[in-house]
Amino acid sequence: MAPYGNRASKSLSKINNPVKKQSILKSILNYQIGGSSQTVSKNLTVPQNDLLVFFRQLAVILQSGVPLAQGLDLLSENMTNKKFGICVRNISKNLSAGEDLSSSLMQYPKVFPPITIGLIQAGEAGGILSEVLDRVASLIEAQAKLKSEIQGALIYPVIVLVLAISVSLGLLIFIVPTFKEMFDGFGADLPALTSFMLLLSKIVTSIGFFIGAPIAILTFSYLFSVYYSSKQGRILVDRLILKIPLFGDLILRSEMAALCDTLSTLVNSGIPLVEGLERCIAASGNQVIKNSISKAITLVQQGQELSYSLSISKDIPRLLISMIKIGEETGALSFMLENLSNFYKREVEETVSALTKAMEPTVILVVAGIVGTIVVALYLPMFALITEMG
Repeated sequence: MAPYGNRASKSLSKINNPVKKQSILKSILNYQIGGSSQTVSKNLTVPQNDLLVFFRQLAVILQSGVPLAQGLDLLSENMTNKKFGICVRNISKNLSAGEDLSSSLMQYPKVFPPITIGLIQAGEAGGILSEVLDRVASLIEAQAKLKSEIQGALIYPVIVLVLAISVSLGLLIFIVPTFKEMFDGFGADLPALTSFMLLLSKIVTSIGFFIGAPIAILTFSYLFSVYYSSKQGRILVDRLILKIPLFGDLILRSEMAALCDTLSTLVNSGIPLVEGLERCIAASGNQVIKNSISKAITLVQQGQELSYSLSISKDIPRLLISMIKIGEETGALSFMLENLSNFYKREVEETVSALTKAMEPTVILVVAGIVGTIVVALYLPMFALITEMG
């Protein structure tokens, strides 16, 4: 087990000059010195990238033989995130006072998620803390990459929607009204499409629209937030999300990748299966998947195999259940979970790439369709007039 106190490191014991020893350790780091305040809120939140770098650096320092408390002090002194630096410094003081690392991290639940603390507890018990810290960093990195890919895929529809609305409003507010006076001078019946566009333009340029639209949007957002915060509302919305064509499958695959990655890391670290599944619930972002894992935990506690326990849920892919069953029969569950994680990660990457390519022409078609429809609506009366004059 890595030393928590201030004993001399074995690997640096040959260096007698303390200044030189300190400079060697600081060469590992890449940050500027942070703040000096000693208090920080227990509800502090830290960017995922800062957490990733923290665990990577801490693993390197421990592998160098440096006592944990001293290593945390070095990290805290060289952080650009001042509040996180104070948090790390307080953890170092707790270690010097005799606390375990996992117990010290529990004091900042918003910074260190339960899965991180669970892995560190296993590392402390097994004497492989530096190895576990590296696994924690790898897990955070994989989750961050997966999250980034999903966000990248979902941002395209949002861009298309915003662009479509912006183009439509721009044409209806600034272009369509200029044709209204000319059409009034015709004194003839206008085509239905043109009349509809003029009516739409009248609505969006009215004071009522400018006042009512923001109020309606805010009201809808508030009601949706209240509904989604309820238990039934979250389940219903999350289930509908999984049924969205293309994007539902993408989100499900990302959830399965995160589940397998998290569970394989926990099992490899010596954490019992039931406890590992409980940690996976906290790592999931979809209430439907959380409920499926929760039901599986109950069955596993009753002595059922993991594959059977997960098969009760209709939301878990059959492929995952079959592969887990093979892993259980061959005694290589953690290995199979790791392979499943890699498989679903590749599936997510390929789906995101395909969606990105498909969205590029979609944006052009949507904008062209909107502009084309409005242009045709404005010129239909002119075509009718030319025909009559001819």
